[in-house]
Amino acid sequence: MLYFGRVKTALIVGVCILGALLCLPNVLPQPASWVPWRAVHLGLDLRGGSYLLLDVDMAALGKERLDTVLDRSRQALAGKYRSLTEPADENRVSAVLRDPAQSQAAIDSLKTVAANPDGTQDFDIATRPDGSLSLTLNDAALRARAAGAVQQSIEIVRRRIDATGVLDPQITRQGESRIVVQLPGVDDPNRIKQLLGTTAKMTFHLLDEGADPNRPAPPGDMILPLENDPTRKLVVRRRVEVDGSSLTDASPARSNLNGEWVVNFLFDSTGSRRFGEVTTAQVGHPFAIVLDDKILTAPNINEPITGGRGQISGSFTAQSATDLAVLLRAGALPAPLTVVEERTVGPELGADSIRAGAIALGVGFLLVVGFMGTFYGLFGWFANIALLINLLLMLAILSLLEATLTLPGMAGILLTLGMAVDANILINERIREETKLDRKPVAALEAGFRRAYSTIIDSNATAFLAHVMLFVFGSGPVRGFAVTITVGIVTTLFTATVVARLLMVRWYSARRPALLPV
Repeated sequence: MLYFGRVKTALIVGVCILGALLCLPNVLPQPASWVPWRAVHLGLDLRGGSYLLLDVDMAALGKERLDTVLDRSRQALAGKYRSLTEPADENRVSAVLRDPAQSQAAIDSLKTVAANPDGTQDFDIATRPDGSLSLTLNDAALRARAAGAVQQSIEIVRRRIDATGVLDPQITRQGESRIVVQLPGVDDPNRIKQLLGTTAKMTFHLLDEGADPNRPAPPGDMILPLENDPTRKLVVRRRVEVDGSSLTDASPARSNLNGEWVVNFLFDSTGSRRFGEVTTAQVGHPFAIVLDDKILTAPNINEPITGGRGQISGSFTAQSATDLAVLLRAGALPAPLTVVEERTVGPELGADSIRAGAIALGVGFLLVVGFMGTFYGLFGWFANIALLINLLLMLAILSLLEATLTLPGMAGILLTLGMAVDANILINERIREETKLDRKPVAALEAGFRRAYSTIIDSNATAFLAHVMLFVFGSGPVRGFAVTITVGIVTTLFTATVVARLLMVRWYSARRPALLPV
């Protein structure tokens, strides 16, 4: 246990040198763009920035599903119903048939309408006492849809924010329907709020050219305003001819015709085929591009568009065209997001936090160093050298992971300082006990490490598992604290049982003392 060959020594020294090199990106600028340069990022409480708490509109989610089923039911029961309605504040669609004798055939048709692609049913179909049929959205389906919507919203929010260039945003779920967004370094979150507050559901519809927008919409139609002129409205068919979910790319550009900003988009194979079919069949008719219940543009189809490419024009600026392209590339939110809470942390407060944390780390480090040097002499100073290497390796691993350092994370580093010397205290106390029993120096060193080793492993293993659970079940700053501690435990085991032992062995081999300085 006390023998270190050249290869083993070289590996240990190499790990320490590599750790020091990996820490350099935190204090030096990147020399070239091709050089991997990973550094620790400062969290919201250290760097300053914005905090947003978003709520997923579950009512809108259910309403959208009901609207879809209502439209499909209108097509499935064409000519068979007297009225087809969606009662307010009720998760159901009600249909009154012209001929009650056709109720079973109508139910069979509605089962097809209400079925999901995987064959499951979101709706309970029943005959009501007044003779009407009802499709009621069941609670289990609504809960499952809500859970999926929140997870999908988190991914879309992440894609939208990443596209804006915000460095290392923290996006986590809170409760059943809320999302926490932390944006380090963002002092004015208004643009982010606009991006996140836009559902960005884009659909393509045909216009009902014979309908009057100043009168109630006929069945199967809806009246929507134009984005750039809300006073002007058009009657649009409810049926979605092409869905925006088929988009694969969107980018801002300048029009070759007039130099105005436009957004070019590209469909996948399914969307390209459907887009080509519609534009081929509707040459000479207007085709509305609708975004979040507002018509962006409604140009006439002059010729079939079969390449899967299109262009959205309007009163765009460079910024608005870029933002729309970001929204379309990221995808549509399954339900609107509402900002429930907003906080801004100034960089001055972050600087104060960094200063206070640095002072705490410095004072804690000096106290630990002083304690070890005072009570354990030379072996205590070996432990202090190992502690310094421990801090370097911790920072190196956090840099490699590009972790976000927060105040709880700094507290985790400070706690690691105390935990790290526990192993050295156990070893030094064991060596001291063996020396008091008149063991020779080599035997005392051997026994001290051997007898302390199992205790060190057991204590650190239990602490490691506890903090892994804290990371799994925690969120936000709690997870940052857990990451720091778990990384610290790994580096502590290496420095306390390997680096400190190497220093002691090398010292003993060079001096061969009759008594150990403990």
